[in-house]
Amino acid sequence: MRIAIDMDEVLADPIHKFIQLYNRDHQVPLDLLIHPGTEIFQNVPAEVSDKWKEYINEKGFFRDLPVIEGAVDAVQKLQQHYEVYIVSAAMEFKNSLEDKMDWLSQHFPFISWKQIVFCGEKIVDVDIMIDDRIKNFKDFKGRPLLFTSPHNLLITDYERVDNWQQVLKKLL
Repeated sequence: MRIAIDMDEVLADPIHKFIQLYNRDHQVPLDLLIHPGTEIFQNVPAEVSDKWKEYINEKGFFRDLPVIEGAVDAVQKLQQHYEVYIVSAAMEFKNSLEDKMDWLSQHFPFISWKQIVFCGEKIVDVDIMIDDRIKNFKDFKGRPLLFTSPHNLLITDYERVDNWQQVLKKLL
């Protein structure tokens, strides 16, 4: 069986970096509360809400994101039972492609380049997809697992996993 695993907000934590950058540049507090069902830019002062577009398009933004807790160990365990592919919509932000490849090489060196799919739309033929964005499940025929993130907390139509320990309990 094949599993597709998203990167942002599933393996890597861009929210943490956004908060750090907003705080550095605009003194938005690091304890920013992200309201359920909203994106981070909807929770900062209106005069800086578009700043996320600049951050995400900067070279290096995706290179040093923190790893989501438990992700490395979980992906290694999943590889023992499944064909694992990292599938990321890296085409939207042109500087993200190299950053994401370097990030994966550093944190997931056991993932071969043959197991990495950078794309626009996630039209992949896999049995299970772990993602935080329901738009990626639109035409997906397999088993979707919605990885919890603030923006999707109000969505109830999908099988949800809150962390990597829950992923392993469901799949191993």
